[in-house]
Order: sequence, then C-alpha cells, then structure tokens
Amino acid sequence: MQSGIRMKHKEVLMFDLDGTLTDPGVGITKSVKFALDYFGIHTESLKEHYRFIGPPLTQSFMKYYGFTEEQAQIGVEKYREYFRDIGIFENEPYQGIGGLLDCLSRIGRRMIVATSKPKVFADRILEHFDMMRYFDLVCGSELDGTRVDKGEVISYALDKADIAHLSKVIMIGDRRHDIIGAKEAGIDSIGVLYGYGSYEELDEAGATLVVKSVEELGNVLLGRN
Repeated sequence: MQSGIRMKHKEVLMFDLDGTLTDPGVGITKSVKFALDYFGIHTESLKEHYRFIGPPLTQSFMKYYGFTEEQAQIGVEKYREYFRDIGIFENEPYQGIGGLLDCLSRIGRRMIVATSKPKVFADRILEHFDMMRYFDLVCGSELDGTRVDKGEVISYALDKADIAHLSKVIMIGDRRHDIIGAKEAGIDSIGVLYGYGSYEELDEAGATLVVKSVEELGNVLLGRN
C-alpha cells in the first residue's frame, strides 16, 4: 500500500459524488451540450465534455471555451435548465458501490459526501439511488456559486461534522480537485481510476493512494489487504 496509509485509523470516510459514487457521464455531457448549443457552439461527441465532470462548471466554461465570467454564468444557468429535471437522472451508481457503502456502514464507519455539485442536486441524486441513508452529512456548493472550490467544500464538511483529528479522515475522489482539496485541508486521500481521472492526474496531484476499481477500493477501506 502506498505511503504507509493505515486504514484502521480512518474513522471518517469522505466521498466525492460524480465519478466516485455514481457515473454521471451521460447527464453531465448532455447538459454541457445543451448549454453550448445555446451559444451556437456545436460539438462532435459528448465525450469531449468528460472534462467538465468534477471541476466547477464556471471554471470549465472559461477554461475550455474562452467564456467571460458573465458568459460562464449564463452557461451554468443553461446547463441547469437541462440538468435539473432530465440530466440529473441520466446517471447510475458504479457497480458494487451500494454493497460497499452497506459494509462500511455495518462496521461503523462515519461517511460524508463532499462534492462541488450544488447540495440540492446531490441530495436528490443520493435519495434517488437510496444512498442517502449511509451518509451522516452531505456538503456541496450553493446555487449562487458559493463554495464551489473543492478545498472549501472539504474544509466546510470537516467543520460542520466537528472533526478534531484530521488523521482519522480520508477523502476519496476521482479528479485532481479532490486530491488537492484534501491536501489543502490536511487530510489523506484515495484517488479512484474507475471515474474520470487518470493515474497521472491523481498521482501528480499527490494522492496518498490510487486504486483501480470499486473492488480494490473496498479491499482498502475494509482492511482486506
């Protein structure tokens, strides 16, 4: 195991949502396409928009399409127009995630969701897939753009959960933002490769550990290896 991480001391497990608990690929990419179509930008493949999965939307519109901040805000509004009732459920839990959460709950692990997605959407997704019952706390951004940075979300979650010993917490996510946010907050992290980030992305960001699959993640979190 990399970096000598000792899972038996990790009492609090903090999970990203998109690309870690559920695969939101279809819904997010269709929502991005809907927003870009509004601006007259037509793309060849939905896969072009995988890069929008994970980072804050405003930043992605500005980075990848040269939008001004004002244009990016409009892009986010159009994105949500599609996502709010359709794209949100073009989504599915990764195979094995439900069983893993159930096992972790049975052995008394405290679990938290920390996502850059607006909390109102995260709550609906978790309720829809019957996963809300596993989590003590769900922390996300606000619809007005407050708290979209992953480091801010993680720090907010740590504070709201009243966690005093950071050595007992670990963040699990699929993109560099999850890993960097964890480092900023002073906690360990696990990068997962079954989501939308590469090994290079997660390793360069400083992940304490990188796993390939839900099964491998389970083995680590349950102390099976």
